[in-house]
Amino acid sequence: MKQGIIFDMDGTLWDSAENVAKSWNLAIEESGLLKKTLTKEDISGVMGKTMDVIADLLFAELAGEARMELLEACCARENDYLREHGGILYDKVRETMQKLIETGYHLYIVSNCQSGYIEAFLDYYGLWELVEDIECYGNNLLQKGENIRLVVKRNALDQAVYVGDIQGDYDASQKAGVGFIHAAYGFGTIDAEVPEIHAFAELSGMDIPTYMK
Repeated sequence: MKQGIIFDMDGTLWDSAENVAKSWNLAIEESGLLKKTLTKEDISGVMGKTMDVIADLLFAELAGEARMELLEACCARENDYLREHGGILYDKVRETMQKLIETGYHLYIVSNCQSGYIEAFLDYYGLWELVEDIECYGNNLLQKGENIRLVVKRNALDQAVYVGDIQGDYDASQKAGVGFIHAAYGFGTIDAEVPEIHAFAELSGMDIPTYMK
């Protein structure tokens, strides 16, 4: 039986909010489209949302076309910045992933981010050899639940679990029909009784609820 663990990014594997804010502020200044300075809290507050929704929330002052132009500039600058500077990797991510693989699990990442964001993360921390497949909203404009299902199908998984930190992650896991583990150290809470971890390393010592509906 092939069992997969699919990870969310922000609030689950790392916290990139501070460096994302720095990179977006550089892009905003360079664009000349808006006079605004974003904070780490601004970015943390929209983590997990799709990029179009983030643009609507953070750049509401701009008309639609200019809003998307600035979003594209911010995302491009962000990917380059994170590939060079990284973020805050949660404790024992590499060691725990290695243990999970040794136990027989296959590891994946699905996020609502733009194209290139997951790749920048994997490049900076050198984690490519531990993650078999990735997918994101920026690649295909599909919602997270659909992308979880896509990864499950593409990798012929018999059972899977999604690990995420916010309500939207849980909702996506339900739409995809997979198990769920709440990364309670992340950015949000879950309105459901679900297994939870308070540090990433706890994954290697728990009974992981992989299943398929």
